[in-house]
Amino acid sequence: MSSTELPGTAAANAAVAPKVATVRVAEGEKLRSVTLPGLTLTVRSRPPATAGLPPALYVHGLGGSSQNWSALMAHLEDVVDGEAVDLPGFGDSPPPDDGNYSVTGHARAVIRFLDASDRGPVHLLANSLGGAVCTRVAAVRPDLVRTLTLVSPALPELRVQRAALPTGLLALPGVALLFARLTKEWSAEQRTRGVLALCYGDPARVTEDALRNAVEEMERRLRLPYFWDAMTRSARGIVDAYTLGGQHGLWRQAERVLAPTLLVYGRKDQLVSYRMARKAAAAFRDSRLLTLPDAGHVAMMEYPETVAQAFRELLDDCSGS
Repeated sequence: MSSTELPGTAAANAAVAPKVATVRVAEGEKLRSVTLPGLTLTVRSRPPATAGLPPALYVHGLGGSSQNWSALMAHLEDVVDGEAVDLPGFGDSPPPDDGNYSVTGHARAVIRFLDASDRGPVHLLANSLGGAVCTRVAAVRPDLVRTLTLVSPALPELRVQRAALPTGLLALPGVALLFARLTKEWSAEQRTRGVLALCYGDPARVTEDALRNAVEEMERRLRLPYFWDAMTRSARGIVDAYTLGGQHGLWRQAERVLAPTLLVYGRKDQLVSYRMARKAAAAFRDSRLLTLPDAGHVAMMEYPETVAQAFRELLDDCSGS
């Protein structure tokens, strides 16, 4: 909880907050709202090219949204029936009623959605924080997961990347409020360019249209009364998950995953160290590793064609076995 809020304040603010702007929907996509016990989720979908394709669910990372998957969803519409979820407090999903932004809390949201949608088992694809969340989902509910694809998953590191330290500091009480005050004069474009420089191996790959859309989304998010609270608590959730040991530790849960797993790491990732790729490949019992020399933290946005091809090969391996 942020140092400036009382319990339940985030949910109350969300209830009275005006609709700040319309979330962007790419051509061929649809948005819908799904109400579940204790939370409401916005789900982005792309109708499959043909009926009867196996279902897939995409889960974004910290500060992201279902829009992060639009490019990859378009490349895979002929092999899966894809949906991408906005985690509670992110994208167009309001905060959860209980204010729980822990990795376990987000995992419960994904599980509730999959149970309610009755689409499982699904091909589960996730990035960063979503990677930690979906590792937990695959470990505790193997019946819901056909395959697992993790792009730069946020799994515990002994030597954290220097560029990732601000995210860890965001979890400390009062830091988010201080940062918000220090950066109140920053424009949405300045913030967006900073995020792109941190997440992309080469920010020059971002087109002008993509930059403009990202700036508009940043402007929308900054008007949300719970924006910093969701970021702070989710960052704290990652830090807390890194410290858990025993059967609840993320690496221990990775070892319990039964689903065939595709791991994607970028050598220019400033947030999740490429050094963790080998450890992850050893931890997940049925894993394949794709390394991209020029990719950063969001390979599915930087090189969607390459990630799509690797996913297709995963499907081929599974269908042949």
